[in-house]
Amino acid sequence: MGCIQSIACKSRIKRENIIVYDLSATIDHCPTIIEENSPIVLRYKTPYFKASARIVMPPIPRNETWVVGWIQACTQMEFYNTYGDVGMSSWELPELREGRVRAISDSDGVSYPWYGNTTETVTLVGPTSKPSRFVVSMNDNFYPSVTWAVPVSESNTPLLTGITRDQSFTTWLVALNTTSREKILLRTVKWRMRVDVLVDPALPLGCRARLAGRLHQDQPRLLTRMEPVPPNAMGRPNANDAQVLMWRPRRGPPLVVIPPK
Repeated sequence: MGCIQSIACKSRIKRENIIVYDLSATIDHCPTIIEENSPIVLRYKTPYFKASARIVMPPIPRNETWVVGWIQACTQMEFYNTYGDVGMSSWELPELREGRVRAISDSDGVSYPWYGNTTETVTLVGPTSKPSRFVVSMNDNFYPSVTWAVPVSESNTPLLTGITRDQSFTTWLVALNTTSREKILLRTVKWRMRVDVLVDPALPLGCRARLAGRLHQDQPRLLTRMEPVPPNAMGRPNANDAQVLMWRPRRGPPLVVIPPK
């Protein structure tokens, strides 16, 4: 029975054999930055959400490959831009908005189900003879452009009067067996980003916009109990591909400006 000591005969990877330490989940303690450099669009840059953890994985058996990293999903989104009494444009996730799903993947669109495939994940191919030590980290923020003029108008007249964004995410630290698709949930983090901007379109470019309400974001919450990853957080579409830009006039029917991909 020579295989008793072999890597291939070791017991399978279990949650209690994976060590997570130095876990950090924060949002930078700085305000959102507004940029008024363009006569076409206003841009704003939020502080970064950052998450990192040190992991110790036990030896990996032969014929097994494990990926450890971050999976993120959007669980709630309100994102609308007001143009006085003319109407508003809004980025929407229809399935989430209508309650048909609980979450939508926030993957980079390539590395499903992972948020990304650089610092966000580590791949371990068995057999390995000793524990593996590594760090996985990720960061996320908003840096969009919003047109000064009504997006469905041929006019370039600035009419933007406000921006409101309130978006919530769940971020999981996960170990995934790529062959069996077994998932081991290691940590769950919840975080939220809120932005409120007031705009006076009559003022000169560079002086129109200012932050309203809170200057700093609430810090992320590390859950004491693991929350399962919903199926929609594991695959296509991701939030960027699923979102729709709508124009909702004060009078008249709504109009799809940018459909989902």
